[in-house]
Amino acid sequence: MSAPSSNIRPRRSVLYMPAARASALEKAKTLPADALIFDLEDAVAPDAKATARDMAFAAAASGEYGQREITIRANGLDTPWGQADLTAIAQSGAHAAVVPKIESAAMVRQALAVLDGAGAPASLALWAMVETPLGVLRAEDIASASPRLTVLVMGTSDLAKDLGAAHTPDRAPFMTSFGLCLLAARAHGCAILDGVHLNLPDDAEFAAHCAQAAQMGFDGKTLIHPKQVSPANDAFGPSADDIAQARRIVEAYEAGIAAGQGVVTLDGQLIENLHADGARRTIQLADAIAALSE
Repeated sequence: MSAPSSNIRPRRSVLYMPAARASALEKAKTLPADALIFDLEDAVAPDAKATARDMAFAAAASGEYGQREITIRANGLDTPWGQADLTAIAQSGAHAAVVPKIESAAMVRQALAVLDGAGAPASLALWAMVETPLGVLRAEDIASASPRLTVLVMGTSDLAKDLGAAHTPDRAPFMTSFGLCLLAARAHGCAILDGVHLNLPDDAEFAAHCAQAAQMGFDGKTLIHPKQVSPANDAFGPSADDIAQARRIVEAYEAGIAAGQGVVTLDGQLIENLHADGARRTIQLADAIAALSE
């Protein structure tokens, strides 16, 4: 698999799939998720780690997941399985290795060194999970550690535990952490994903959290159940009206510039280059989303 551009790659819905369950890996081929995380860490019991690793490797190498972005979450390098996980991921054909509990730029470089030592292609990206207070405080260093670090993933479950924070409907306890990580991601050209929603029966709360994250600037949300995929896609993707308006903005701006106009307006609103750039990104994202189903 070749690594797509991180700038326009849709990551509206990123679904964790337990790598030790063959049925889950098979079901993932049919789901409209933008990306999949074959999980070797939290979803796998210690006595199933080696089997899960082999199954994730085979799934990633199969080429049977269409245009979905395929990633594998390793166990931490401080565990008995982390080194072997990254060594396997290096040759798996996955788009990215997802590494938990990253707390420094040095940890990013350590993970990349293991991957490269195992013969990973230069296109293999790294996703860093930020799920501890120290990781949040060092988010800027983490995001700037390497051009191959393309995504920050919020690990809100572990973060809540370490903070002693509650999972409230408005998620106020996470706002400082979200803000710091969003700033770090945007400052260094990384995508950033919201954490999982654990209260599966509460669809309304899930939708509210997706809307909140999209408003804040997250690119998408990590998910734990297939039923969450479509709502996440809707929340983080441009609507038909958004796309139509983006095309109008680009057309008006380009026509105004071509005509030598000093000021370009549309529907009475001033259009500057920053608005045209944002509109172009909306169009690129919409095109990339459409390409996923081809």
